[in-house]
Amino acid sequence: MGRIWAVVPAGGSGRRFGGVLAKQYLLLHGRPVLAHALGSLLGHPRIAGLQLVLPVADLAREDWRDGLAGQAGTLLPPVAGGQERADSVRLGLQALLQQGAAATDWVLVHDAARPCLRREDLDLLLDSLVHAPQGALLALPVADTLKREDHGRVLETVERSALWRAFTPQAFPLGALAAALAEAAQQGWTVTDEASAMERQGWRPLLVRGHGDNIKVTLPEDLPLAAAILEAQWKEQAR
Repeated sequence: MGRIWAVVPAGGSGRRFGGVLAKQYLLLHGRPVLAHALGSLLGHPRIAGLQLVLPVADLAREDWRDGLAGQAGTLLPPVAGGQERADSVRLGLQALLQQGAAATDWVLVHDAARPCLRREDLDLLLDSLVHAPQGALLALPVADTLKREDHGRVLETVERSALWRAFTPQAFPLGALAAALAEAAQQGWTVTDEASAMERQGWRPLLVRGHGDNIKVTLPEDLPLAAAILEAQWKEQAR
């Protein structure tokens, strides 16, 4: 199946979060959010190496490294990202290829602001790749009733039976994902996640059901929620 790599784009400015400090550097149980996200991947024996992608201005930052002290795994030197998330992922993939990764290798792309990834979900995703030649992603069926709005009022209720919430990591063959993101950039297509780029190539990635506590820290109220989730996960592991 080839080696498995990871790319973590951490170029967000945290505009929706507010504040001066980008959300990936905010402290969560004494460690930056970014360190939690990286640690969940670095500690896995099946991941050959992790490529972090940072804004140019952050390449010299060292504070997030403190949260990885004693962490196993190969963290490759960070590279500079682009203007949009998809640009940063594409640059991270290029860096992997330049450092010896093969186009036929697999790559996991994980959000820097998802600090609560469970090892069991990561294992499930990795195991699924044997039966998922067109890629796979962690996701969860939508449980809430969905409404489509028009000028702030309900227009209709959306049928939810076939709808899923897409999480990360998302896994694809490295070369194919790099090509899809390059074409998306050329065509000016909006890419909200890696699966959307591959869908434009006609791929149908496998949905791997994960846990709903794999949240993305986007708003200020998400940080205490992430802290509570991590505490609950640690207690569960200690049983």
